[in-house]
Amino acid sequence: MATPTKVSAVEEIANDFKDSTAAVLTEYRGLTVAQLKELRRSLGQDTKYSVVKNTLTGIAAKEAGIDAFDGQLSGPTAIAFIKGDAVAAAKSLTDFAKTNPQLIIKTGVFEGNNLDAAGVAALAALESREFQLARVAGVLKAPMSMLARTADALRVKLEEESGAPAAPAAEEAPAAAEEAPAAEAATEE
Repeated sequence: MATPTKVSAVEEIANDFKDSTAAVLTEYRGLTVAQLKELRRSLGQDTKYSVVKNTLTGIAAKEAGIDAFDGQLSGPTAIAFIKGDAVAAAKSLTDFAKTNPQLIIKTGVFEGNNLDAAGVAALAALESREFQLARVAGVLKAPMSMLARTADALRVKLEEESGAPAAPAAEEAPAAAEEAPAAEAATEE
């Protein structure tokens, strides 16, 4: 018989699944409370790491349309519900699992695709979103920078051929303005 507490717990877990871009199922047997706290801190603000009941999680996963956790819900289970950068959260989980072998990454879901433990590790091996955006910005900036250098080199070459000074006109104007008052003062005396 479903109690109101269990019904609300299933709804909360189902909502967490629906609101997340990724979810990673882990077994935390043998980890201390301090280690779990450290793991939650390393996952950041956009990831909710929750200890869950297996039966209720199975029901919630079915309600959310997730089948990746079928047959995996046994033992002490916790799920990382990732709302932000899935790559960064997967890196945090795999790095923590390397230093704390009690944490076992079982399976996961990323944007509707089922992942096994190797898939979660492959997700963690990707570059972060910020790094990828910086790389794209660098690729877009390179042609503009090269165009500016080419235009400046063309300007210098044209100035050399015409015999005009290579300095930009904006820098010459202040120097000429300073010399003019000195020349006027010399003619007045």
